[in-house]
Amino acid sequence: MAVTHKVKALLELKHETNTGLAKHMGITTQALHNKYHRDSYSAADLIKIAEYLGAELAFIVDERQWFVFSPNDIKQKNSDDDAGN
Repeated sequence: MAVTHKVKALLELKHETNTGLAKHMGITTQALHNKYHRDSYSAADLIKIAEYLGAELAFIVDERQWFVFSPNDIKQKNSDDDAGN
């Protein structure tokens, strides 16, 4: 449960609650606890968690190459899907 431990540690560090996070993610507190129990998160989940906590989700290749994910990446995917239909 490495990801779950990190999410919970960040929540504690930022003095945020599971209820607030669940609301931000648009899910119930029970659904959030299910994610914790399964230690299973989509990329969209992690982006929303990072946004809520005032953090960034990124792949860091080296000190010069960073690929940062943002909420716009989630919206862009939805827009791309709509455009293809």
